[in-house]
Amino acid sequence: MKLRRMGRTGLKVSEICLGTMTFGGEGGIWSQIGTLQQDEVNKLVEKSLAAGINGTWLLLVVSTESLSVLGSVIATYFPPEPRTVLFAALCTFLLGCMLYVLIIALIFYRWTFLPMTPTGLAPPYWINMGALAITALAGSRLVVLAGQWDFLRLLVPFVAGLALLFWVFGTWWIPLLVVVGVWRHAYKRLPLAYDPQYWGMVFPIGMYAAGTLLLAEATGLWFLHALAVGFAALACAAWSVAVVAFGRQVVRGLRAT
Repeated sequence: MKLRRMGRTGLKVSEICLGTMTFGGEGGIWSQIGTLQQDEVNKLVEKSLAAGINGTWLLLVVSTESLSVLGSVIATYFPPEPRTVLFAALCTFLLGCMLYVLIIALIFYRWTFLPMTPTGLAPPYWINMGALAITALAGSRLVVLAGQWDFLRLLVPFVAGLALLFWVFGTWWIPLLVVVGVWRHAYKRLPLAYDPQYWGMVFPIGMYAAGTLLLAEATGLWFLHALAVGFAALACAAWSVAVVAFGRQVVRGLRAT
């Protein structure tokens, strides 16, 4: 998928988009716009999925779970009735869980049935793991605060189980994503150069560390603490590498002008 910078911002957007006005037009003005039938539509949608879907779609999950985390943080500032805020945090946590299931199904379809290229397997696919990590973080926050609301206390086994489930799935993604990176750069010889998309890998690593640490607190699985510390160090290293690479690119750009 070719991207183009939007104005003077750092935002990159696709050069093309998927339009559906030409689908199934019959009679009147619609037949003048387009009359694509099901077989043709299927081919067009498959091409759109192949060109457009990636890990950035899961930012919808990240933003939803961020609201849950925010709600659980500010709930303590609403005594003596924090349950309204906790209810909103619980709802956004559950909504984020369902959104992940829906979106990751499309991503799995993309990986399984459509051609993959080294450039297509870009770093934002690390958000596959990062979205799960922040979901585990949001669920763990709710478990820690369960004592402030009787109804939430009843749901502790369910919420803790969901948090652990999503954390396990996120952990499963890590070796797979590492293998994908090795395949891109070592096997397919894709040059390793700075790209703003690499920040899509830095955030998930840091979020995995934070989610693991809070999960250990919420569940009493303190042996996970060492894993959280290790990934926190890895996240700092990844952040440092990205900053240095960004700085070098800026310097090169200034010298070129």
